[in-house]
Amino acid sequence: MTATVEMPLWVLVLVLGFAAIAALDRVLVPSVRWFFRRRMERAVAELNKRLERPIQPFKLMRRQDMIVRLIYDPHVMEAVVEYAHEQGVPESVAFQQARSYAREIVPGFSAATYFGFAIRVARALSRALYMVRLGQYDEAAIKAIDRKAAVVFVMNHRSNMDYVLVTWLAAERSALSYAVGEWARIWPLQGLIRAMGAYFIRRRYLNPLYRRVLARYVQMATHEGVTQAIFPEGGLSLTGTVGPARKGLLHYIVSDFDPADGRDVVFIPVALNYDRVLEDRLLLNAAATGQRRFRARMSVVAGFVGKHVWQRMRGRFRRFGYAAVSFGAPLSLEAFLRERPEAGVDVLAETLMERIRQAVPVLPVPLVAAALTRIGPPCDRAALDAQVSEWVEGLRRRGCHVHLPAGDPARAVEEGIAALAVRGMVEQTAQGWGIRPGQEQALAFYAASIDHLLDADMEPLASGIADAGSSPPRLRRPGETSET
Repeated sequence: MTATVEMPLWVLVLVLGFAAIAALDRVLVPSVRWFFRRRMERAVAELNKRLERPIQPFKLMRRQDMIVRLIYDPHVMEAVVEYAHEQGVPESVAFQQARSYAREIVPGFSAATYFGFAIRVARALSRALYMVRLGQYDEAAIKAIDRKAAVVFVMNHRSNMDYVLVTWLAAERSALSYAVGEWARIWPLQGLIRAMGAYFIRRRYLNPLYRRVLARYVQMATHEGVTQAIFPEGGLSLTGTVGPARKGLLHYIVSDFDPADGRDVVFIPVALNYDRVLEDRLLLNAAATGQRRFRARMSVVAGFVGKHVWQRMRGRFRRFGYAAVSFGAPLSLEAFLRERPEAGVDVLAETLMERIRQAVPVLPVPLVAAALTRIGPPCDRAALDAQVSEWVEGLRRRGCHVHLPAGDPARAVEEGIAALAVRGMVEQTAQGWGIRPGQEQALAFYAASIDHLLDADMEPLASGIADAGSSPPRLRRPGETSET
């Protein structure tokens, strides 16, 4: 036992290194992890005191623990057995496949990342690019939602800035868990988005085992009261309109809902609109080619960022106009099913999408774009002012959210024309303002965001956001008389 053992120096260093790693893993790391975990729990407890909807314990679970809970869920295990039988593979292979799906889907929420970093960045970025306005928001109705209820924000999808805007504007209410598409599964964005509590979904993946794992995660999060945010359209709008809903996530939530559990699910419609959509050229190109899987080249993104940084450094940067968010009337799933027991997910989805459409904010660029496309170029300034003023009066009577600079339709026309002209979409001729050749689809893209409001009958909104108290006459298209 006392004999001397000789060994090379590199072996001694290796042994001591492994010993140090073992000591750290067994003694120091757990203690340090416990110390920071305790600090995080105290910070979250203080944070929950000011949030309208506290962060649920399920959201704060360690990611590995959440993955284990998901893959050993009885519904997932049943799906594993079915998948193994259908594919003719061992159950162990199917189980490992389910585990890989769970690791891909499950987030790893960090309260410090979300409230200490993401909210600040979202606020700074939103204000740097846009003049942000909060439109319709029934604070009393939203505060009246049962604190035990699972809240799901249901939003139209105009731009990837949607995530940024709503994250910031909802920061005083709760931490949102987004359903994020495959576009965000790139390094280093993936880790940051996962730390913000978002979960990734493959929208076009038809594997039944994957669908079952995803469904169980969404159902578990809803059952535990996690506040979620989803885009029912499934992707960015290529035409500017609020499109029909894809009912996958809604179906997962409704199929597992049981009023006897004592936890309601409340959907809050959210409508967004912009004077400029950052990805508008990409979206228009995708609509023209029919290829929704568009990808922005890094060189293009870098050029865009560099151009605007250079403009800001020279003091010539101009923000992209207004970005507005409106919140519609909440819809209780329990009340909806009680009042309409025969209604299925299709009816629920269309009801929510209609509430979103009716809450879309009306901004200067969409108004001017609609006027130019409907009146027909060339159009003199007086005709534009008259048409926009008529529309604004009717929209305000209906209770729609119309945001104009200083509330003045004439100034809205001026700013709308300036924003479109600087991008080369409109031009001024001796006869008035017209659409530049080749820019017709771009103008239609912005006009489409409010076309449904301009065409709608002038009656109180069915969504309950506002009540005009009377049914004024329908908005007329240019050239239409009251006798027509």
